[in-house]
Amino acid sequence: MKRAAVNSSSLRELGYDPDEQVLEVLFHNGSLYRYEQVPAEVVQALLEADSLGRYFNQVFKARDYRYRRVE
Repeated sequence: MKRAAVNSSSLRELGYDPDEQVLEVLFHNGSLYRYEQVPAEVVQALLEADSLGRYFNQVFKARDYRYRRVE
């Protein structure tokens, strides 16, 4: 999945596959995670948020998306 750099102090890159509804998040610490069943509108709201890190923490922890760390 192709990822793009984002302007955030905690998130380095984001990638999204709309067909599979999978979001990849590369953090500045080098950890890469895949989140499943993420609707496109949630990804769009993340990209439009004033603080990507704050939005990510509030929404993704509250909604309990399935995720796994990618090695």
